Amino acid sequence: MLDWSETTAATPLPTPLALKSQPAIDQTGLGVIDRAGGRVSVDHKRMINCRADVNQLLPLKYRWAWEKYLAGCNNHWMPTEVSMQADIALWKSRDGLTEDERRAIKRNLGFFAASESLVANNIVLAIYRHLTNPECRQYLLRQSFEEAVHTHTFQYIVESLGLDEGELFNMYREVPSITDKAAWALQHTQHLEDPDFRTGTPEADQAFLRDLVAFYVIFEGMWFYTGFAQILSLGRRNKMVGIAEQYQYILRDESIHLNFGIDVINQIKIENPHLWTKAFQEEIRAMIRIAAELEAAYGRDTMPRGFLGLNAALCETYMHFIANRRCAQLGLSRVFDETENPFPWMSEAMDLKKEKNFFETRVIEYQNGGALDWG
Repeated sequence: MLDWSETTAATPLPTPLALKSQPAIDQTGLGVIDRAGGRVSVDHKRMINCRADVNQLLPLKYRWAWEKYLAGCNNHWMPTEVSMQADIALWKSRDGLTEDERRAIKRNLGFFAASESLVANNIVLAIYRHLTNPECRQYLLRQSFEEAVHTHTFQYIVESLGLDEGELFNMYREVPSITDKAAWALQHTQHLEDPDFRTGTPEADQAFLRDLVAFYVIFEGMWFYTGFAQILSLGRRNKMVGIAEQYQYILRDESIHLNFGIDVINQIKIENPHLWTKAFQEEIRAMIRIAAELEAAYGRDTMPRGFLGLNAALCETYMHFIANRRCAQLGLSRVFDETENPFPWMSEAMDLKKEKNFFETRVIEYQNGGALDWG
């Protein structure tokens, strides 16, 4: 949740012209020390284009960012804490899984295996560079570690099941429905190829804001959800329970990533209202609609016939529900007709409103990789 009490007193950013007339400020934290620099006050802090020392964490301005960092630390887990013995036996069993279930699992792993690296690269090489707030950067460091843990998870699963690692980790190049999503996402890392890119103009600031929407709201907040539904559905049927347990831990991490990203986007909007034009809002809505269509195509590819309790049509409806929800979180009108959640059984695992209760009651078990109840 945004803490409005800490943001309403903030003064507006200087205009782009004023920014150009002022001396360049080091936003990396690695420049020459300004020996005459004063102490940082809360009012000096900004999400982007900040002129305050980014090395000074205190005083905190965005306490929600610090709280998300602490929540991420409390969620620490490692994939190797989860037993894969039942999954290995089921995978090797001749009739333990249907061919449709096997296809969905492999395509699912193939998408996630590269996706976590794509997200991590964007955080480390782009978002951290341009997000000029130290408490937010502190959370990004924690998120970067979590993305590494998630990539480790897919290595652990592939190795445990004895899958073809080349096939799984290269699916994002070889399977069109996966490639299409990865290619779309990589359009929003173009700034990685331009070392001279800087925020500070409306065009550049909107480009950065667009990237944040692409990776936090769409990549992590929409495209992971079909995959979560597939694996958690199997877990509910007592199939591939080790993978399902790990996916639920990943989902808990990702729900905080999503919340953090949305709070950052909304805070940038507050501090830079000139960026959130009607035309830009429509552009973001179009991005969300296209993303939902790409995800529906991925669902049809991974589940051409579906399996018990799950099929591509239901996943497409679910994606419409999620897309509308993301629009609401950004203050946008919905992009699809209003629809009900077709997977109400997912709410306990995915509903962000239940995060606090989860953290308060399951932290010790979660930190130790405790077994989840799929009953």
